[in-house]
Amino acid sequence: MKLIGLTGGIGSGKSTVAQLLLRHGWVLVDADHIARDIVEPGQPALTELADAFGEDILQADGSLDRGLLASRAFASREKTDLLNSITHPRIQEETQARFDSARRAGADFVVYDMPLLVDKGLHKDMDATIVVDVDVEERVRRLVEYRGLDEEDARRRIAAQIPDDVRRAAADFIIDNNGARDELDAQVDGVVDKLRSRLA
Repeated sequence: MKLIGLTGGIGSGKSTVAQLLLRHGWVLVDADHIARDIVEPGQPALTELADAFGEDILQADGSLDRGLLASRAFASREKTDLLNSITHPRIQEETQARFDSARRAGADFVVYDMPLLVDKGLHKDMDATIVVDVDVEERVRRLVEYRGLDEEDARRRIAAQIPDDVRRAAADFIIDNNGARDELDAQVDGVVDKLRSRLA
């Protein structure tokens, strides 16, 4: 089984690339989905987050107010680090369990969709790393237009991540997602062909 790291800055379209890779029959392990699972009501991480960021991040039904948490967690590097110290160990544990499950099922290629892949040095554990790259201003535009963030929040979230050049330097393959969708499809297909040849 080959592990393919997939990463990119917020607003880069990484999730779209992940879905295109699924069309090739690859298995997806999505760190963002795992991150949501570990903060469901009743999970230990949710209690720790409420202790760290305020009980009011819990809604009346006991679920997490993600917007409120994000506004506090991304307010400073220290707060972002605090969030990560609570969530990342649990995310990593569940991620490994899903890798193990894919291996037992006989998967050939598993895509690890992880925003902080390079930040955490996890790309070194991958057989190959794909970075989805988009200009900062285009990412801001997409975050405002498609996700409903205000521009200041979008820029703050981008600034909280590692610089794009550091991410690019860790890539085996860079997918430029500044253009049209058909261009993206062609790039993904090309990367898949190269990975199959290289890692077969």
